[in-house]
Amino acid sequence: MKTFYITTPIYYANSLPHLGHLYTTTVADVVNRYKKQRGYDTFFLTGTDEHGINIQRAAEENKRTPQEQVDFIADNLKKMFADFGLNTENGGYDIFMRTTNPFHYEGVQHLWKTMASNKTPKGNPVIYKDFYKAWFCAACAEFKTETEYEIRDGEDIPRCLIHEKILDRVEEESYFFRLSDYDEILLEKIEGNPDLVRPEGRRNEIISFIKSGLQDLSISRDKKNVSWGIPVPGDEDHVMYVWIDALSNYITAIGYGNDQQAGIGFEKYWQNVHHFVGKDILRFHTVYWFSFLLAAGLELPKTVYAHGMWLDGEGRKMGKTLGNVIEPNVLHEHFQTDALRYFLLREMSFGQDGKFSYENLIERANADLAKGLGNLSSRTLSMIDKYRDGMIPDGSIHDKSFIFAKRVGVSPDEQELVSILELARDEFLRKFDDFDFSSALETLWKIISRIDKMITESAPWNLVKDENQKETLNAVLYRATETLRWLCILLYPVMPESTREIYSQIGLSDDISKLNGADLKWGALEAGHKIGEAKPVFPRLDSNKIMTAIEEKA
Repeated sequence: MKTFYITTPIYYANSLPHLGHLYTTTVADVVNRYKKQRGYDTFFLTGTDEHGINIQRAAEENKRTPQEQVDFIADNLKKMFADFGLNTENGGYDIFMRTTNPFHYEGVQHLWKTMASNKTPKGNPVIYKDFYKAWFCAACAEFKTETEYEIRDGEDIPRCLIHEKILDRVEEESYFFRLSDYDEILLEKIEGNPDLVRPEGRRNEIISFIKSGLQDLSISRDKKNVSWGIPVPGDEDHVMYVWIDALSNYITAIGYGNDQQAGIGFEKYWQNVHHFVGKDILRFHTVYWFSFLLAAGLELPKTVYAHGMWLDGEGRKMGKTLGNVIEPNVLHEHFQTDALRYFLLREMSFGQDGKFSYENLIERANADLAKGLGNLSSRTLSMIDKYRDGMIPDGSIHDKSFIFAKRVGVSPDEQELVSILELARDEFLRKFDDFDFSSALETLWKIISRIDKMITESAPWNLVKDENQKETLNAVLYRATETLRWLCILLYPVMPESTREIYSQIGLSDDISKLNGADLKWGALEAGHKIGEAKPVFPRLDSNKIMTAIEEKA
């Protein structure tokens, strides 16, 4: 069986979960369900990055120990994932990875020792010890060069250009990774494989960064300054720098360098791994991570895909000072999870920035779900219940009824619709395989519009009054219901609960999570089949009511 390993970043455990965590994990969950449906043996990882100076400081500020701090954040993140159906019990992630797990300590120390025993592509030791002086941004978790910070008027200490926070001066002995020796091989790998770093614009940024010259990377901190970390093998006075610790979780979680996770199968899953990350951490997941893997003699991932950021409805960055933060608990309280999942994938083209506001979510949910898919389901099944006693009719139109069908614009030959559906199915699958989620969904919504138009123009409520139009009415109802069956199977990864509900209302009971969209064939819905009870799946949202409730709690 083909394997597919998908990861989110492991989220830094110094602050509470936010929309960014929810978005990346939702997209990964959708892809995981899609690949399972397509017959892959999948493994889905998310979790928390739990070491470093930021954790120490957050713990001190909150009067907790570092372990209490990371436990608190991990529990909050798990709760958010459970609220939105992303946890293991709901078919979500396979492992919630934590870098404080003992097996991770064992695995990352094995990685360090392996790298330390090897030579760089230019024949030098991979790891060496030296003295380091630099400005360090705790928020970025990286050292800054002169082009990456500013000294403001009246201040002596520089600030990070990204976070605008005061930098820390670090002057200490450190272990270094000889990153400068990996420039040529990194360019060879990235330029030679367009799928390795995506999308193309981000790939070009990484290539430019490498060509600008790589500096050796400090990969440890003196334990006197940063005590909360994994000890460097053979040197208890140093702990590993957070990036080598955090990045290695992707391999230790599936058994690299440790016995506890070995049963999962490092060799099985690492051969087809895909990292989904935010564009702000792409450099670490490509330049640094690729170099670590090459230094250890390991294969590179199949793809590192950098998605964009959510901006507010006016295109501004979200922040508490602007009062435009989208809170996960508000989303959970006021919106269906499937409506949110659909919005996240439809509203933002994966890889680009997108705009998010509660108003936009309400508008999209009402237009596409309540009025679109939900209305198609409700009106179709209600008419079958009303006009055909809840039984799926035979959709055939025989010669004697051709002229009557044509009079109301219904083609006697269903093959025209079947061909359109098959093309839409293939386009949807192709785009989904390419992580072009928004465009893939747009393809299916064109089908929904087409079927809705067929129903409106043929007017079943009039056809039922004319005995000559019996077969026309049957054909319209059958075609709409069979199309709904196709839509449920194709849309399951995006909206698992809603599609299951519609599928059940059609009267079908097989597990759609195991039905491969590529295998869809027209006509599998049998005539004479009894449908279930037709109920609204996507209630229309009252914008004024919801926005008032949100603003009152703000």
